[in-house]
Amino acid sequence: MIDDKRTLTDLPPHDLEALLQRVQNHCQHFNCPDVGRSVRQLLLSLFLYGLVTAAGLWAFSAGQFWLLPLLLLPGAGLLVKLFIIQHDCGHGSYFKADWANRWVGRLVSLFTLTPYAFWRDAHNKHHASSGNLDRRGIGGIDMITVAEFENLSPFRKRLYRMYRHPLVLLTVGAPLHTIVIQRWPVTQSMPFLDAYHTIKGSHLLRSVMALNAGLCVFYGLLMYLFGWLAVLAVFVPLMILAAGVGGWLFYVQHQYDGTYWARHKDWDYKTAALLGSSHYALPSILHWFTGNIGYHHIHHLVSKIPNYRLAECYRNSADLQRFPKLTIRDSIKAARLRLWDEKARRMVAF
Repeated sequence: MIDDKRTLTDLPPHDLEALLQRVQNHCQHFNCPDVGRSVRQLLLSLFLYGLVTAAGLWAFSAGQFWLLPLLLLPGAGLLVKLFIIQHDCGHGSYFKADWANRWVGRLVSLFTLTPYAFWRDAHNKHHASSGNLDRRGIGGIDMITVAEFENLSPFRKRLYRMYRHPLVLLTVGAPLHTIVIQRWPVTQSMPFLDAYHTIKGSHLLRSVMALNAGLCVFYGLLMYLFGWLAVLAVFVPLMILAAGVGGWLFYVQHQYDGTYWARHKDWDYKTAALLGSSHYALPSILHWFTGNIGYHHIHHLVSKIPNYRLAECYRNSADLQRFPKLTIRDSIKAARLRLWDEKARRMVAF
């Protein structure tokens, strides 16, 4: 994969810019939502998730506990799909009307536990600074350079090593962030470098507090109807697994062998989008559950494209098909890459 990508970056600047511009012009043709498709996808996803969780609540109440593990994978997959719908609403790409994006995003947040407006603003800042070494720390997995790591104290080096371990990130960090940390309008930060970025606005505080109130009402009602133990047994494992899957996607879609990072003076938005965001080649069923977010390079280039049009956009461009793919095997290998080597311009292991 890396050889193909470096071939692209080694193109003469004029040729590379022409390629990136052609791709951007092509993608702009797909940035309009189809309201009918959006509604159908939303209703189907809500229905299937409701069906799975209702089956789980019934199984727990009936003592058929063997059924719960069988429902875990499809339920977590559907929760990831609902998160992608909320994510599209945050980009204003799911419906043409802003009010529809807002209210559907807020509705879906009851299942994803993610405050709509707060996450929307943080994530859009991530899009505006992805691949920019001078503007890290918002909406992504923290990553530091080799030089920065070498300048850390021994204690902070150990902390960073622990933080970047995939098992810690996916089994502890992602669920902790989703279930607990998002209950407060916290400051986004790069704590290893003492760099902090405040996302301000009273509407963001209202977003977080309104969701917290909504969660109390919604899950409180479910606990009243089915019992607190049944609700926890069904929903908490789904949320933990879905958070781990989401964390993995965030982890590998910008930090892999052959990705792009640059200092602000050399940083370019189109280059960062197409060379610093992966085309994660997944089986069709996983593309369905993850809302085609594997076409991440297209999404970062034109975030207004709804998830159900990303594959169509890719198939209709010979230029896009020149960009390398990140296979599942590549992504597993990428889990060992923890630092950016500015001299070599590549991700490296410790």
